[in-house]
Amino acid sequence: MMSKRYSLRSRWFLIGMLLMPVLAWSEVTVIFDSGNTRPLAPYLKSLEGSERSINRPSTSDPKLGVADIQSLLPIHSPGLTPGFVPSQQFNRPFARPFFLIGSDQYSRQWFIKYRDRLKAIGAVGMLVQADTIDDLQAISKLTGGLPITPASGADIARALGVSHYPVLVTSQGIEQ
Repeated sequence: MMSKRYSLRSRWFLIGMLLMPVLAWSEVTVIFDSGNTRPLAPYLKSLEGSERSINRPSTSDPKLGVADIQSLLPIHSPGLTPGFVPSQQFNRPFARPFFLIGSDQYSRQWFIKYRDRLKAIGAVGMLVQADTIDDLQAISKLTGGLPITPASGADIARALGVSHYPVLVTSQGIEQ
């Protein structure tokens, strides 16, 4: 009885192992392409071949890597503009408070005014609008140690029903 059960399991295991590569070899379906999509292949070049060194940068494309800040610009968030945001109350389980800001004067003034509070609550930020390196440097000088990541905030803003920044989002609500 034990050998029958074992051989049946072995057969199913073997069939599963044979089918796994077939199931994994499916095509990628693109759900949305903003037109600013960059191919992933150049980033994976460092993994090809016999040497898989992460420490050695590729010299074939000098624009690869996080060190090239210019490649991040311009940062735009379609549907988001600087402006007034009315407070909203809700109860959502966000792990950490976060804020969206731009490099515009309105965002800078808001950030300076609320920087100490943002630090106190452990908020993290997204810079959702910047056109130049000067914009990035100006925001960088204002941070005071707060982590701010340059990225489009369009999806987050749409999910929250927000069309303006600067804004603070906590588990209790949205405020400016």
